[in-house]
Amino acid sequence: MVVKVVMVLCFLIFAPFVGGLVDGADRIISARMQRRKGPSILQPFYDLRKLFSKQLISVNNVQLFLNMSYLVILMIAGAMLFAGADLLMVLFILSTADMFLIMAASSDSSPYANMGAGREMVLMMAYEPLTLLVAVGFYLTTGSFHVETIINQPVSAVLWMPGLLIGFMFTAGIKFRKSPFDLSTSHHAHQEMVKGITTEMSGTALAIMTIAEYYEMILLLGIFFLFFVNSTWWSWIAALVICAVLYVFEILLDNVSARLKWNTVLFGCWIVTFVAGGLNILVLMLG
Repeated sequence: MVVKVVMVLCFLIFAPFVGGLVDGADRIISARMQRRKGPSILQPFYDLRKLFSKQLISVNNVQLFLNMSYLVILMIAGAMLFAGADLLMVLFILSTADMFLIMAASSDSSPYANMGAGREMVLMMAYEPLTLLVAVGFYLTTGSFHVETIINQPVSAVLWMPGLLIGFMFTAGIKFRKSPFDLSTSHHAHQEMVKGITTEMSGTALAIMTIAEYYEMILLLGIFFLFFVNSTWWSWIAALVICAVLYVFEILLDNVSARLKWNTVLFGCWIVTFVAGGLNILVLMLG
């Protein structure tokens, strides 16, 4: 019980700092790939300080509340994951957080924000089936949805779930808002919708949105971690290294890919879900 409490507190306190450092490293790696020097690894924290220092201006009375709800629900989902709770419930709560983000973007009259909200819903339709299959895959592999049971298996789940890992990498690309899946908003200045769902967010509201993304980033990396960890101590080190490599691969894909059309993303993710994910589930059920 004490270990679970410590893990939850570590996630709630340190996840934004670790997420900010990962974001800073992301910017440096992207800059090196583009033959630029790039900013300091602490630049995300400088950006947050500047956003919090700005005057609080909200386009309506509910946007800040919806942004805060998005943040709090992601904190709850991550806390449950790091407490070793039910993975399926964590994924359901993660989907609930996305709905609050969509409502926050839809709460103003900006056509760009509303277009971004619509595209975010399309992206949810793209990745939700695979996300649920990942939870089912862990259950068929370990006999439980509970994270605590998954990490105490003698063999890493990835040996039985390679197709689901490939599919989850597509899902993570969408959730990290990396090209070619950055339809609703982007961390780079190549959107025809200005900034999509975050167009009307500024100051404190945008800072809250950014911190929420850091929590979500660590949560997703935590799910990647579950694929590779097992009951041996060295698997934890190996899982951390592999998660770092997978994230660098996502950065590489972001820098070499052009943004796809929404229908290509939707049908492409469904194909990956039914082929890689579906076949993997079928093999697990027959095995």
